Amino acid sequence: MEFTEWIRGRTDDQLRALVSSRPELITPVPAHLEGLASRAASPSAIGRALDRLDRFTLAVVETLAVQDGPTPKECLRALIAAALPPPGEPQAAEPALSAALDRLRELALVYGPDDALALGPGVRKVLEDPAGLGPRAVDAFRHHAPEQLDEMADDIAPGTAGTGKERLAAALADPAALVASVSQEARAALDQLAWGPPTGRVPNARREVRVATARSPIEELLARGLLAATGEESVTLPREVGLHLRGGRVHRGLPAEPPPLEGPERDRELADRTAAGQAFMFVRAVEELCERWSIEPPGVLRTGGLGVRDLKRTATELDLPEWVTALVVEVAHAAGLIAAGGGVDGEWLPTPGYDLWRVRGTADRWVALAATWLHMDRVPGLVGDRDERDRPLNALHADLRRAAAPGVRAAALGVLAAAPGRAPSRDAVLERLAWEQPRRRGPLREQLTEFALREAEQIGVTGLGALSGHGRALLEGGDTGAAAATLAPLLPEPVDHVLLQADLTAVAPGPLTSELNRWMTLTADVESKGGATVYRFSEQSIRRALDAGHGGEELLAMLARHSATPMPQALSYLVGDVARRHGRIRVGTASAYVRCDDPALLDQITADRRSAALRLRRLAPTVIASRSSRAALVDSLRAMGYSPVAESLDGDVIISQLDSRRTEAAPPVRTVASANGIDPHVAAAAVRALRAGDAAHLARREPADAPDGQIPRGPATATISALQDAIKQGIRVWIGYLDSQGNATSRILEPARMEGGYLTAYDETRAAVHRFALHRITGVAGV
Repeated sequence: MEFTEWIRGRTDDQLRALVSSRPELITPVPAHLEGLASRAASPSAIGRALDRLDRFTLAVVETLAVQDGPTPKECLRALIAAALPPPGEPQAAEPALSAALDRLRELALVYGPDDALALGPGVRKVLEDPAGLGPRAVDAFRHHAPEQLDEMADDIAPGTAGTGKERLAAALADPAALVASVSQEARAALDQLAWGPPTGRVPNARREVRVATARSPIEELLARGLLAATGEESVTLPREVGLHLRGGRVHRGLPAEPPPLEGPERDRELADRTAAGQAFMFVRAVEELCERWSIEPPGVLRTGGLGVRDLKRTATELDLPEWVTALVVEVAHAAGLIAAGGGVDGEWLPTPGYDLWRVRGTADRWVALAATWLHMDRVPGLVGDRDERDRPLNALHADLRRAAAPGVRAAALGVLAAAPGRAPSRDAVLERLAWEQPRRRGPLREQLTEFALREAEQIGVTGLGALSGHGRALLEGGDTGAAAATLAPLLPEPVDHVLLQADLTAVAPGPLTSELNRWMTLTADVESKGGATVYRFSEQSIRRALDAGHGGEELLAMLARHSATPMPQALSYLVGDVARRHGRIRVGTASAYVRCDDPALLDQITADRRSAALRLRRLAPTVIASRSSRAALVDSLRAMGYSPVAESLDGDVIISQLDSRRTEAAPPVRTVASANGIDPHVAAAAVRALRAGDAAHLARREPADAPDGQIPRGPATATISALQDAIKQGIRVWIGYLDSQGNATSRILEPARMEGGYLTAYDETRAAVHRFALHRITGVAGV
């Protein structure tokens, strides 16, 4: 049965399963089923499909690949059963084999009935050394000279007929006698290659050697064709010899079931609560990051990314390890909450999307962050490593992208989902992934898996190493509302009050409401975190709130309204003193100037030795000019103990509102990869389009021959009149037509319409619809 006809004979449900499990086949949708079959047989599409197979299913493909032609299921069952540990009866492989064949037929990697199972076109070419077996003898010796093959055939198969290659292949079809004739050392070399890899390196592999002149074990094998030279220093073991050494088995120790997930049992409620606590802390960390960067945004490096010092400073402010801080920064950036902007050199600032995200509920905010982490192609765990040029990889740098990252995260969480209530160890997860995706292995994949497990715990997808209920809901599908609804009851209730202390501190007895937390972060500095958060008020923190536009009375009223304890006198004095001195000095642009209604205060500033670097010059009793910038002058005066404020050219106070520090830069485009295939509605629509296109493709007409005789010619008016009549009557006509080079051609047409000096018609001589310029039609005749 032809592969295309087999595809055409699949039901709509089977085609939907095919395109859902292999979405690359309909990107874009082919014109017909023949195009779908052709795309399914392309090397890149086959490679992706093979990457999705588990170890047992891949072994079934490899077993079929080493057979000649279609293979009955009974024969395949016996070969698979021989590889099971320990080798069992053929019926022992039946359940797993039937499931594997169903999966392979769904993926269109295997087709045909059970009595003639065949691999899809191109599968054998994509599989390199299937099951660790080398190429067939006819392929292994294809680069050898005919004279050399004749000599080898004369030595091992004297008296046989045919070419040297044919005689050699016939002798190697049953290599038992040849293997028995070599020395023990040569047999040991064969045993090393028997179970793969089938290649090795030897010096001067293409040497000419005969059985009689062989002196070393390698020469014994080369002379008998048991090894084939594939290069100047490389040899390979022919497939027939490898199968003989394996005793006819294709695999050994093939597990039909995945390895067990070893790990401690976890109480599900405790794991969910632990994960919910982590989720809450991660959301607050992202919020605090954006708030701090609203006030003091770090700069964008010339090469892109966030500087090492800025990352360390941010980690200190958030009271988090650097790798967790990098995770917070990367997820916030991928979610579109922060972006580069702000000036010529650029700063990392929150986006307007952050303001929309901040007003949502905590559970919805976490779902947005967790879904972003699950699907983003950036790898925060690589921050601090070095690239191939030994340059450090900074946070937010473009080199942190890894296309495999989303798939690895989904696969690692899928392993955890297969062990509900259990916390599998790292080695158990890696071992299960090696069985589920044997073609996707390597150091980078193991590293990405470790990053995924570590980050999932930090974000709150897992708790105590086990997948949480809200993490499972997030992983299972696109209904993010289910994940938010599962998480919401587990989140701690925020409190709307603090405990003011006499030592200028405030204790938050639990997580504060979003608005109160934002206001406390502005007004005070976080001194410690834990079960309760301790904030400390200082002159700098109070001035920060005043700079943001709050008045002294407003600060005291806000503190009194949200305090469960009386207002300490020391705090009232501190706020009043800072508010009284705040703004007495005004700094504008001259380059910069200092303006104050109190000349004595300006005298004090000019007499201060610390002001020498500012190069101040008195312009008037209440005005001092400086060559420094306004920002530098404000910072210098504050360092000297004063409380200046900046003013605009109109004399108005410039208020440093947090919401004003936003960048309008567009958020980055996230690479979204879903482990659940495509949407079912998209798959159904694609199948309908394929069916319709295939029906039209099968109903297409073959090109017809133009009639013999003189090409029609006639007046233009008669030609147009005849074409109009043909359109009305729906009949075919024979026309003469001049091509772009002026050559006269003969066409048979079914005219459809005339407009704008052109005739649109179906050209039977070309089997396609074309437009014809009316002035190039020489005449019309009936068919």
